[in-house]
Amino acid sequence: MGCKGGKHTRPRIDNRFMHDSVSPAPHAADAGAPITRPSVAFMLAHPAHLIALGFGSGLSRKAPGTAGTLWAWVAFLVLQLWLSPIQLGWLIALSLPVGWWASSVTARHMRLLDPAPVVWDEVAAFWLVLWLVLPAGFIGQLVAFGLFRFFDAVKPGPVGWADQLFHHVDVNTDTHAWTKAGLGIMLDDLVAAFCTLLVIALWRFW
Repeated sequence: MGCKGGKHTRPRIDNRFMHDSVSPAPHAADAGAPITRPSVAFMLAHPAHLIALGFGSGLSRKAPGTAGTLWAWVAFLVLQLWLSPIQLGWLIALSLPVGWWASSVTARHMRLLDPAPVVWDEVAAFWLVLWLVLPAGFIGQLVAFGLFRFFDAVKPGPVGWADQLFHHVDVNTDTHAWTKAGLGIMLDDLVAAFCTLLVIALWRFW
């Protein structure tokens, strides 16, 4: 759905999330201005917000998608210390539906179809990339990071198609609009991950 940082599709939410209140107001999410810069209070107001905002990495004022991907990289390396590859695989598999739910809820509360601070899509997708490219060394991981950020930011070909798939849903008439928005948020990053892995596979083959 549009490049993160520049795209904000309107509909609105409760402005109380912008300030210091940490009380979730799920039914108040239909009023107020869109939240483009969520606060720490907003992040802590609902479990979905905490996940979708990448445990705070999405609060970065500059390049939240890159910040979320960096957080994913560090978190994955830490998780490797305690989890086996199979356990990591199950964690990544679980992170996809959980991310869909968290992204849908957070997008609805922010009243934006594809909010830039929602970075769990980057987290889950880059975890998948790392899971499949490791035990690559630091340089290999850095190449994977660079390729993934390129595909996610520039959105060439199929990534752009996936990004725009649910970009024009009507939240006023479509009862599943926010669920579709959450799916769209997750989908383009998964396609970016696939493109990253394809390039790495071709590079290794040649």
